Amino acid sequence: MCGIAGIVKSNRDIDLKIVMQSMLDAIIHRGPDGEGLLIFDSLALGHRRLSILDLSTNASQPMNYMAKYEIVFNGEIYNYIEIKNVLVEKGYAFKSQSDTEVIMASYDYWGNECVNQFNGMWSFAIYDIEKNILFCSRDRFGIKPFYYTQHNGGFYFSSEIKQLLIAGVPARVNYQIMMDYIVMGMEEHTENTFFDSIHKLPASHSMVFDLSTHTFEIFRYYTLEVKKEYLSLSKKESLELFEKEMLRSVKYRLRSDVKVGTCLSGGLDSSYVASVASKVYGLNTNEQLVAITAKSIDEKKDESHYAQKVVEACNLSWHVVEPSTSDFKNDLFDIVKVQEEPFGSPSIFMQYYVFKEAKKIGCAVLLDGQGGDETLMGYENYYTSYVLSKSLLKKPYAIFNASRNSKLGLLKTIKYCFYFGNTKIRINHLKKRIPFIRKEAIDRVDFSILHELTKATNNSQLLQVLEIAKTKLPHLLKYEDRNSMINSIETRLPFLDYKLVELMISLPFNHKIYKGWTKYILREAVSKNLPDSIAWRKNKYGFEAPEEIWLNDKDFIMNEISQSKLLKNVITNSYSFENKRMTWRLLNIAIWEKCYKVNL
Repeated sequence: MCGIAGIVKSNRDIDLKIVMQSMLDAIIHRGPDGEGLLIFDSLALGHRRLSILDLSTNASQPMNYMAKYEIVFNGEIYNYIEIKNVLVEKGYAFKSQSDTEVIMASYDYWGNECVNQFNGMWSFAIYDIEKNILFCSRDRFGIKPFYYTQHNGGFYFSSEIKQLLIAGVPARVNYQIMMDYIVMGMEEHTENTFFDSIHKLPASHSMVFDLSTHTFEIFRYYTLEVKKEYLSLSKKESLELFEKEMLRSVKYRLRSDVKVGTCLSGGLDSSYVASVASKVYGLNTNEQLVAITAKSIDEKKDESHYAQKVVEACNLSWHVVEPSTSDFKNDLFDIVKVQEEPFGSPSIFMQYYVFKEAKKIGCAVLLDGQGGDETLMGYENYYTSYVLSKSLLKKPYAIFNASRNSKLGLLKTIKYCFYFGNTKIRINHLKKRIPFIRKEAIDRVDFSILHELTKATNNSQLLQVLEIAKTKLPHLLKYEDRNSMINSIETRLPFLDYKLVELMISLPFNHKIYKGWTKYILREAVSKNLPDSIAWRKNKYGFEAPEEIWLNDKDFIMNEISQSKLLKNVITNSYSFENKRMTWRLLNIAIWEKCYKVNL
């Protein structure tokens, strides 16, 4: 796990070494174990290394292969051993035990299609010396970041946005993204960032940059689709296959030459990962698996008692952190700067302290349960699809079951069905909650994503694909990457093994939501290893922050918001503090603007 950077110089006279060094210095946290810098006439490649596989210098980057390729790579290819065995049979030789070398050999053999062989997370750039091109790629679900921009005629790419700003890219706000975030809470639904000229290479896409013509092409190499062979599986068959694929996924993600632990919220996803991983880890190492939990100071949102039950059942080595209100205030500006863009809620702080603890105890790799909700229909908005899938006579029973087996209650379940099933109702509701936003600012919001979501509600698998690709998963992955890497921690996500994802979205609907129980197949699997109080719990949190307590300093908040030039023409003087989530969004923008000196 590492950080990367690259520059393709234009005719303008810039010192590639000086600019690249400044870009690498900005991400020492991503790679405290080493640095590499390679300069050609008009190309510079840079790398910061966090050593996880093959700790020797043989795995250092930029790495050369066959005197034909140079690579800078961030991520892990979990099936590198299996791919390497295939390539050895084809006559390829290897000098290291790293997955980096396997990527280049794969590129030499399969060309651009090599990425279809990989099971893992990645962002990389390969300089193909003979073709004079850069082949860049980002993993299927965008677990690892890849940012790029064209500046002063040159092309720049990086693992973090701050690297591009340090290289001279102006910090101008993307007004469209800012308004989508304020009104809808959306910020990762397009290729654009909050910075006007900085873009993301989309997940499941590769890029070929021609150094001769200074032009590039971006193309999709993977599309998440329903696998027809899974549609007719019985519940028993689905459960057996799910358990088999999850075990394989966890085993892949325990491949490491450094200590591995796991995040543990006490929810279904992280609890199941911990239960599976603890068995495998114990057999391989004869050690307890480390688990780290963030405890909330708000008792109503604290689920550490659930985590404790998992710890006891799985014999884990447990570490608990409990961020205070003073921690929140002291670290507010730092964490906003770490995230680089405004983010969804203060829950990000809870996650940050988990990774901070991991660094403290020397656990460089953490498994996490990210992706379980999107792939197994764990969010309450999926109940709309559940109800719509039923016949007219069965809809009342579906609503009743959903209200009985969740934390929503009957009235709220009915409201959810209307809200998520009708774009007009949803937009009107959002507008009613923001009377303090000026009309001309609201007119800038692009509500097309809500139309897309509503349309997909009638097709649960299409909705899942949309939330994996655009609306739910991408921002969670971004938060996790920044929080983990600022602490020099690599996170691995078993639920996002692409073969497992394909299985889970393809399963019959009633294997995912059954009699009102979300993530039904997962609950069945969890019940084999953990107490029923974990497997069949109805209340869902997940490292949820005590917002009601943390966002109580109204004077501080209003002072920050009032100083914001970006918000000056967005909100009126009639703003109130009734909506804590909206309060957070505005505060977040104001602090982000200050941290990065963002201009209109």
